[in-house]
Amino acid sequence: MLLILSVNSVYSACRFTTTTATFAFGNLNPGSPVDVNIAATLRFRCTGNPSPWTYTITDNDGRYETGIDANRMRNTTVTTQYLPYTLTYTPATGTVPRNQNQTLTINGTVKGIDYQYAYVGSYSDTVVLTILP
Repeated sequence: MLLILSVNSVYSACRFTTTTATFAFGNLNPGSPVDVNIAATLRFRCTGNPSPWTYTITDNDGRYETGIDANRMRNTTVTTQYLPYTLTYTPATGTVPRNQNQTLTINGTVKGIDYQYAYVGSYSDTVVLTILP
């Protein structure tokens, strides 16, 4: 299971300095379905005036979402099969000083109950995060 995050800096004032993060959920065992949680970090920096900057992080819910916060990965071979997952990031909003590197932690979860009867194979999705000052 693979989830790739890419980033989009809409305004030049705040930019991600790390441009991608990859989540590898690994081999999920439907015989022992437990929730699988993984984390990754991205870095960003806000420059210019004003200082401090207030920012908000948003995402596009991925390529195969079925609604707001309804993320899902698609099977890479049988493209009619999907596996739901959730993403959270901390801090999603805040105030940061000018010209200081900041860390955004992203947590991804695939619930055991969701992959217990999932179609066998590899799944993937791509999510774009956006930072808005």
